[in-house]
Amino acid sequence: MTKTVVLVVEDEALIRMCAVELIEHAGHTVYEAAHSDHAIRQLEAHLDIAVVFSDIDMPGGSMDGLKLIHAVRNRWPPLILILASGRVSPPFADMPPETIFLRKPYSEDTLLKAIAA
Repeated sequence: MTKTVVLVVEDEALIRMCAVELIEHAGHTVYEAAHSDHAIRQLEAHLDIAVVFSDIDMPGGSMDGLKLIHAVRNRWPPLILILASGRVSPPFADMPPETIFLRKPYSEDTLLKAIAA
C-alpha cells in the first residue's frame, strides 16, 4: 500500500481526532487543522500533502470548507479534494471539479476509498 499524506480540516476536535486516527491506522501520514486559515498554513508548510479532507461547516477561519476547497483547487490543482457534511449537500456544480463529497456520518471504508482515489 502506498502511503498518502492527508490534511484533515475539521473544527470539531473529537471528529477530527477520530478521522486522524482512522487515516493513520490505515498507514497514511496525517496533518490536521481546526479551520481554513490553519489549513492553508499547513498546505504551505507541508508540500507533500496529496489529499485535503475538509468539513463544510467550519466557524473560526476566514472561509468555510467549500470556499477552502475552491481555494485549494486554485492554488494546488493536483490535490485530491474530499468534502464532508452532515447538514449541507452542495450541488456538484458548486464544488470544484473532481471533488469527492461524503455525507456524514460516512463509513470508514468510504473515507479510505476516497483517499485512495
